[in-house]
Amino acid sequence: MRDEDVAGADRVCLDVLFQLAPDEDEPARAARQHARIRHLLDTDQGGCWVAEHDGAVAGVALALAREGIWGFSLFGVARELQGRGVGRELFERCWTYGEGARGHIVLSSENPAAMRRYARAGLAIRPCVAAAGVADLSRAPDGDGVQEAGEDGIALADAIGRELRGAGHGRDLPVAMAHGARLLVLEDRGFALARGGSLLLLGARDADAAQRLLWAVLGSAGPGATVAVDFLTAGQDWALPVILDAGLDLSPDGPMFAGGALGPMTPYVPSGAYL
Repeated sequence: MRDEDVAGADRVCLDVLFQLAPDEDEPARAARQHARIRHLLDTDQGGCWVAEHDGAVAGVALALAREGIWGFSLFGVARELQGRGVGRELFERCWTYGEGARGHIVLSSENPAAMRRYARAGLAIRPCVAAAGVADLSRAPDGDGVQEAGEDGIALADAIGRELRGAGHGRDLPVAMAHGARLLVLEDRGFALARGGSLLLLGARDADAAQRLLWAVLGSAGPGATVAVDFLTAGQDWALPVILDAGLDLSPDGPMFAGGALGPMTPYVPSGAYL
């Protein structure tokens, strides 16, 4: 990938992976996604690949490496080229970038070909559910102790990420925060990254802290706003009482594929962009 490929890579993924919300600000969305892609191009150039067709970007695959943990951040192939081996070649280049990593993480879409590719790489499947809806906050605990920390919270989030995932998040958090994400912390017990009522990343040292942070994210959305929590794997049972008490609906989500020497990964909700 080169810098001039960023906009084209985003267009491919918008077409095949993401759905623009009716009230979403498209320039803000594009700026946020372009910053995400450029960040990985800066930090992980060897893990950033595109496929071209007729002079335009028709496929993209982005991988990152953090302290020995490899993550597959973004993957999309134009519809007209799907089933022709383009995705396989893109993934293989990113997989090679992670050669020597002690742990691997992929947050998969529900695309059968993608799931088959990750399974054939030797990664174990971890089924996931998602939760969404308008949150009922009548059972929420008081928010005492949960604070918006800004950049002052990055060191804590980095340390907790290292304990839970096996690699810190400090290198990536400022990019999300520069485009509207808020970093919440609860003492030295946990952190959550959120945008609106959507949870982007959460890690905690105990289940009670994780629950309090999740309630804080749901409550920050505002009255009547739709909230979302994605990629809840087995082992994240701490989240279910919050989700059920808030009246959110559970649904199947694309699975996580993981392997190697990762941390305990709980209480933990991974980031789709930075895992």
